Amino acid sequence: MCTDGVLAIATSPPLPSSYDAIVIGASLAGCAAATLLGHQGARVALVEKQPDPAAFKRVCSHLIQVSAVPTLERLGLLGPIQAAGGVRSRIHARTPWGWIQADPARAGYAVNLRREVLDPLVREAAAATPGVELMLGQAAARLLQEDGAVRGVVVRDRDGVETELRAPLTVGADGRDSRVAELAGVATKTLPHKRFAYGAYFEGAAPAESPDAWTWMLNPQFAAAFPTDQGLTMYVAMPTKDHLPQFKRDPAAALVEFVAGVPEPPPIRAGHMVGPVVGKIEMPNRVRVPAAPGLALIGDAALATDPLFGVGCGWALQSGEWLADSVGPALHGAEPLGDGLTRYRRRHRRELRGHAFFINDYATGRRFNPIERAMLAAVASDSELAAVFDAYVTRQIKPSRMVAAMAPRTIAAGARRAISAISSDRRPVP
Repeated sequence: MCTDGVLAIATSPPLPSSYDAIVIGASLAGCAAATLLGHQGARVALVEKQPDPAAFKRVCSHLIQVSAVPTLERLGLLGPIQAAGGVRSRIHARTPWGWIQADPARAGYAVNLRREVLDPLVREAAAATPGVELMLGQAAARLLQEDGAVRGVVVRDRDGVETELRAPLTVGADGRDSRVAELAGVATKTLPHKRFAYGAYFEGAAPAESPDAWTWMLNPQFAAAFPTDQGLTMYVAMPTKDHLPQFKRDPAAALVEFVAGVPEPPPIRAGHMVGPVVGKIEMPNRVRVPAAPGLALIGDAALATDPLFGVGCGWALQSGEWLADSVGPALHGAEPLGDGLTRYRRRHRRELRGHAFFINDYATGRRFNPIERAMLAAVASDSELAAVFDAYVTRQIKPSRMVAAMAPRTIAAGARRAISAISSDRRPVP
């Protein structure tokens, strides 16, 4: 129940000692997993360290990629999100070779809703799911392990009172700096990230074709405009770290100056900043094995990549769905839990490994390589390639499919440009 924008959820519900699954972290990934496990009849403890049911993630572009829209529909959340003011947006990308804009009839449409509104909405839906108990103000203190497997968790409230929760499955949905992964000793591969991010919401003049989203991929600098609910637009700058001094001196002025300085800029100067500028300087990419005996990691706890590509929210929802589908039979006794966890690990790898490879490679702040330059130049001038590129960047198709579809046309386009350049350089022989 929601009263005056505040969830009416008890902060100290009963804490039974045994569940089918314990999910640590009640943000997008954790709520998706808990909701879908609850739909399958599982008893789920959804544990959240924040005591406020309206808590939300503050440093986030709020974009939910197209790939996760079916998950929102399955969760029954797409309608409520749109009723709360969420907007559907296609993405326009500006490159040094021009705009990449898929035909509206063929483009994917993402979802944009501020996390201030989205997070409580998703959490309330999870708490209302039969079988799911939301436990606020409880932090993971240590894991329970027996025979080499995780068997539950000890949680601690703000007063230091500890409670033991047991379940065959414990799920870490607690973000990039996952405490669950740390307690379990899950090996973490940390990859370099050489950009930083600052952003703020603006009201007033909206970008053209709002609520469409706009990105500027300026080799290697990056800016974006994400229209969202209540007529607001989030403007984001993600420069390389040599730009950091001016942002540290005056974040608001630097944000406006940076976004206003991109080619064909959005009307940021005509808008009015609402609320503070928020930012993050260190955003290392983290890769972890997403499953171990009695344990699963979802969302950023399993794979935290460069936020430049806006995949975090979508992959959080999707990985929660993949886990619930994978372990559901085991939680009903139809098979060993290890089989379900193996299935989840394989699907996570199959769906995200290729995307993560290319995202992590570009997170170094490098410039486009020759292949990328040729591809983007071709895509900017070819509507068919633009549709394929749109499907890839909205994570509806894997990199292998994108390359297979684009390579022949990209090579042909490059050859035409080369022939044209040679022809234009010919001079009469004296």
